Amino acid sequence: MGAQQTETRDSSIPWHSSALYVILSSSLMGVMGVSLVSPVLPSLRPAFGVSDAQIGLVITAYTLPGIFLTPFVGLVADRIGRRRVIVPLLFTFGIGGAGIAFATSFTELLALRFVQGVGASALVTLSVTLIGDFYDGPRQNAVMGINSSMLGTGAAAYPLIGGALAGIRWNAPFLFFGVGILVGVFAAIALPEPESTHSSDVRTYVGRLRDVVVHPQALAIFAAIFAIFFVFYGAIQTALPLLLSDEFALSSGEIGLTLAMVSVAGAVVSSQYGRISNWRSAPELIALGFVAYGVSLLGVWIAPSPLFVGAALLAFGVGFGIVMPSVDTTIVQFVSDRLRAGMMGMRTSVLRLGQTLGPVSFTYLAETAFDSPIDGYRWLVLGFGVVILLSGLLVYPLLRR
Repeated sequence: MGAQQTETRDSSIPWHSSALYVILSSSLMGVMGVSLVSPVLPSLRPAFGVSDAQIGLVITAYTLPGIFLTPFVGLVADRIGRRRVIVPLLFTFGIGGAGIAFATSFTELLALRFVQGVGASALVTLSVTLIGDFYDGPRQNAVMGINSSMLGTGAAAYPLIGGALAGIRWNAPFLFFGVGILVGVFAAIALPEPESTHSSDVRTYVGRLRDVVVHPQALAIFAAIFAIFFVFYGAIQTALPLLLSDEFALSSGEIGLTLAMVSVAGAVVSSQYGRISNWRSAPELIALGFVAYGVSLLGVWIAPSPLFVGAALLAFGVGFGIVMPSVDTTIVQFVSDRLRAGMMGMRTSVLRLGQTLGPVSFTYLAETAFDSPIDGYRWLVLGFGVVILLSGLLVYPLLRR
């Protein structure tokens, strides 16, 4: 089979396709930006003399560009082609990220994180878009699952890598982002341009995209995406590392190992998404994922030790393993190839909004609304865990009917 999309009932993974390796490696870059850095956050406080609330900005500065840029990146990718967009993004990601290792002030660090965030803004978006361009049917579901599994594998490995490198020096993990430059070179050489991309005038394109975005099903998907990433980046990626450091005195390496549990479970579950998708519809799987998220957060709240925290995070990973492939498959199949990158751009814009607001919301509320940040993190985890669990339990029966 060639690289272009073909009608097939074959659900095997096309390991011979050069496009597949570009998709997977680009996705791995897209998930690196936060998971590699999360275990380093406690070390940045003494390095730059900043508070917990300021540390939240390390995540926010990275995710902020994606809120505004991703829809436009999708528009450009739909008009001029995927390869012409994804290659410059990979170079920007790698250069901006590696440059952080040489920052001499917290302001410089945030500025370079912003630049890196520009490069990362649409990497996963374009990777999923390319899956829709090149594959369809059962094979598309299988590749979507493998891509999500790779995301989970990377997200599991990066905290371990970041924690280990942070043990050398706070800036060592940031040098690792230079791998993005190598992936950019690989994409420039190996990625074929999908034949299915089309060009249309901007006004027509925006009008069609607007009509799709306001559809009730699209709005429901966007709401789910925002909730997922607001809680994941606020509670798991930002608040939990600080809680593990302050309450349990864990090192960066130990924090990375604990956080990796989310991604380990997510990678295993999503690798089987091709089979899981035959069991329940995508909306039903999203509701079940919310149940898993809620159970996980309640488990973190009652956990008496880091070991129990890691066990509770496995349930969060199960949720990710079924929710994210379900969301992406729904969006890819919801629109034609003419609007696919733009719609995925809107998905990522909402995702980035959740990523951006989550960290600063959790750290600010924990510091200002409670007696101590530790108490704040625990109560916030409990509150959001209850809300998310009830949401999944209430919606799932409705979808089944």
